[in-house]
Amino acid sequence: MELRRRDYRVERPLLNQEQLEELGSQTSATGTLQWRTWFQCSHARARALLLQYFPVLAWLPQYPVRDWLLGDLLSGLSVAIMQLPQGLAYALLAGLPPVFGLYSSFYPVFIYFLFGTSRHISVGTFAVMSVMVGSVTESLAPDEAFLQALNSTVNVTARDAARVQAASTLSVLVGLFQVGLGLVHFGFVVTYLSEPLVRAYTTAASVQVFVSQLKYVFGLHLSSRSGPLSLIYLIGATGISYGVGLQHRFGVDVVGKIPARLLPPVAPSPQLFARLVGNAFAIAVVGFAIAISLGKIFALRHGYRVDSNQELVALGLSNLIGGIFQCFPVSCSMSRSLVQESTGGNTQVAGAISSLFILIIIVKLGELFQDLPKAVLAAAIIVNLKGMLMQFTDICSLWKANRVDLLIWLVTFVATILLNLDLGLAVAVVFSLLLVVVRTQLPHYSVLGQVPDTDIYRDVAEYSEAREVPGVKVFRSSATVYFANAELYSDTLKQKCGVNVDHLISQKKKLLRKQELKLKRLQKENKLPKQAAASKGTSISINVNTSVIDIESNDVEGSKAKVSTGTELEGIAASGQEDAKAPDMSSLKTLGLPQPDFHSLILDLSSLSFVDTVCLKSLKNVTKL
Repeated sequence: MELRRRDYRVERPLLNQEQLEELGSQTSATGTLQWRTWFQCSHARARALLLQYFPVLAWLPQYPVRDWLLGDLLSGLSVAIMQLPQGLAYALLAGLPPVFGLYSSFYPVFIYFLFGTSRHISVGTFAVMSVMVGSVTESLAPDEAFLQALNSTVNVTARDAARVQAASTLSVLVGLFQVGLGLVHFGFVVTYLSEPLVRAYTTAASVQVFVSQLKYVFGLHLSSRSGPLSLIYLIGATGISYGVGLQHRFGVDVVGKIPARLLPPVAPSPQLFARLVGNAFAIAVVGFAIAISLGKIFALRHGYRVDSNQELVALGLSNLIGGIFQCFPVSCSMSRSLVQESTGGNTQVAGAISSLFILIIIVKLGELFQDLPKAVLAAAIIVNLKGMLMQFTDICSLWKANRVDLLIWLVTFVATILLNLDLGLAVAVVFSLLLVVVRTQLPHYSVLGQVPDTDIYRDVAEYSEAREVPGVKVFRSSATVYFANAELYSDTLKQKCGVNVDHLISQKKKLLRKQELKLKRLQKENKLPKQAAASKGTSISINVNTSVIDIESNDVEGSKAKVSTGTELEGIAASGQEDAKAPDMSSLKTLGLPQPDFHSLILDLSSLSFVDTVCLKSLKNVTKL
């Protein structure tokens, strides 16, 4: 296709802020009216709020029974079959008796049925959340704190009671954080958790889960550890136990007694709040990030919308109410969600059916699973880790696609493995944010040239055929200019354009000052007409549009400005002509300073997302020429 060269001429008036506001009729009433609508009381407003915070009231009355009920029924039973062994197994990850995994598979699931907006995610126990809870319960209630003095054995009953109290209190705090963040519309907080960060974090958590289950697979009785390097100590203890044959000294562990009833609600322990608040916030953010990422995937696939703020409220209420009934924090499971979708699930009716099936197991069928070996549950956990462990392939794909994201992935994975889940997450988020700052401080600067026979401008260093427009220099930055990189922007502009702006401005000020003093001296001697001191302005014209700044100095060929030398000034003063006017003395050529090889400088500011005072000062220094 033949490309034609087109010439464009765009002229726009230069407006200040007051003129723009007058022309556009700016008004500040929008924000005020919005605040007023938030506090209005009406039937429509009350109904809208009710449907917003109780989504089940919006979709359940319109539920197509004939079309969807059978699919939801089969999906709910399928999910419940998976939920049963996973609930028992993930309770072990949390350091709790297995029956509490069943409680955590009932209460939160039914609460989410009432308040959630996703139709396909399966809320309940999840490996990553469980191992995060386990690191907290094992640090607050370690085995060493419950050793009996007589035979140096662990008082399992007292230890489990302390861990259950810690886990339920933690669930209440997680719920409070999530509900609070949802009510203030803080759902965007998960945007700071990039996809490489989340995938690396879940991969590292799956490795920790895998290692933690080895003691159940091999029947080893090892003391639990938490904190930094805890994974290394586990691995080491497993190797020693296997080497000396300690597993022959013990029998096979089983699930144990499962009470055929629901436990009464218990108030959380306020004494633990201060020790759990940091972990609770981390678990709240991670749990929501996993749930909303899966929820948006299914929503995009099936053509509906997921409200991120309402999802925070729904998960928060699930954890808050579940914590009162001695559940531990939950999120959603990827494997169960995929099963719920693939088996015909259309709404959270499937989740309600699965929770009711779990309730039947708790009340009537729990005793059938009392003799289930813990090694079987550990094997089920390891098999379910397959999907997360497959995320190691991200290393190869990120190496080809984006090595900065690969660096985030590796730092997150190593930090989580070595420093445990809570500290690892903090290190990963801080490193990711610092990397964003560093990338804005090291942007790509380029001088743009026109690709022949097109209207496209590209970096002349990368495109050999791109040619600069004669007399025009186009300078571009790939990042916004602000206080952290404004100096680098100015330095690179000097280097790319061959103009030392600071030096020229300094020399220009000195010469203008000398000329001003000379004028004053001549005025005092009554040799220079008073009219000669009337004009002291510069002759810079700046044309600003949405993306460029065009700076033209008056020493361009064809300029109409008249320039006189110092000798002519004395001649004018001596002649005493009344109508003599002061000449323009501010151009680089008049002052005898070196001139650039271009007459116009265009600054491509299309990448600017905000402007601060340091950026404005840097641009102002350029316009002073």
